Amino acid sequence: MDRGTPLDGRVALITGGGSGIGLAIARKFALAGCRLVICGRNPERLDRAAGLLGEITPEVLTVVADVSQEPDVIRLFEQLDRSWGRIDILVNNAGAFDGGPFESLTLAAWENVLGGCLTGTFLCSREAFRRMKVSGGGRILNIGSISAQRPRENAAPYAAAKFGVWGLTQSIALDGRPYGIVCSCLHPGNVLVERRQTSGLEADEEPMMHSEVIADAAFAMINLPPDINFLEAIVLPASQAYLGRG
Repeated sequence: MDRGTPLDGRVALITGGGSGIGLAIARKFALAGCRLVICGRNPERLDRAAGLLGEITPEVLTVVADVSQEPDVIRLFEQLDRSWGRIDILVNNAGAFDGGPFESLTLAAWENVLGGCLTGTFLCSREAFRRMKVSGGGRILNIGSISAQRPRENAAPYAAAKFGVWGLTQSIALDGRPYGIVCSCLHPGNVLVERRQTSGLEADEEPMMHSEVIADAAFAMINLPPDINFLEAIVLPASQAYLGRG
C-alpha cells in the first residue's frame, strides 16, 4: 500500500528557518510531506526561504518573529493556529552567538545569547506543549551544540545557553510523557552556515559539515514511532576536535 511521504500532512514549525540549519531542516521536512511554518527576525531571508521551499510545497507560512520576546512568540503561534489549526513538530533552531574573554563579557552579550538560545526555546516549547497536550501529542526537537558538553574558551554565554537547552530538553521530555509529547536534543558540531563562510575566525577554519547533514539527523530523530524517543544525538565531522577539547 502506498503510504505517501513519511510525514504527510503534519504541521512543523522551524524557528530560525530562513537560512542555514533551519532552512535545511525545513526543506527536508517539506520533501517528507509536512506543512511548514518558518520564522526568523530577517524578513528578506524568510522571503528567499519561502521561494525555495515553494518549489517543493505551497504549504509554507512565514512569520517574522524574535523568539526571545514573548509577545512575538504568542503572535507566531496565533498565526499558526489560524493557518493550520495544530502543531505536530517543533524544531527549536533559532539562536545567537557572542563571547569573548570572560572578564570582558557584557550583560547585553549574555542576555542576547541566553535570549536567543534558551529563552526562545522555552517560550516556543511552552506554546507548542500547550497545543500538543490538547491534540494528543507531538515532537519537540531542540538544536543544542557540542558546546553543551565540551565548552570552547571565550564562549561562556553560548556554553551556558546550550547546557540549559539540554537540561530543558530533559525536563520537557519528562513532563510530556503523560501527554504523548516527545522531546529530543540534537547537538551539532561545526556546520558551514553562512556566517562561518566569511567570518575569518580561526575557529571557522576547522573541519566543517554542511547543514544538510544536520537536517538528515533531525529527520531521523523525528521520523520514529510515537512511543520512541531518540533522546540525544551528537553529530560532528570525524576530524573535529571534540574528545579532549576544552
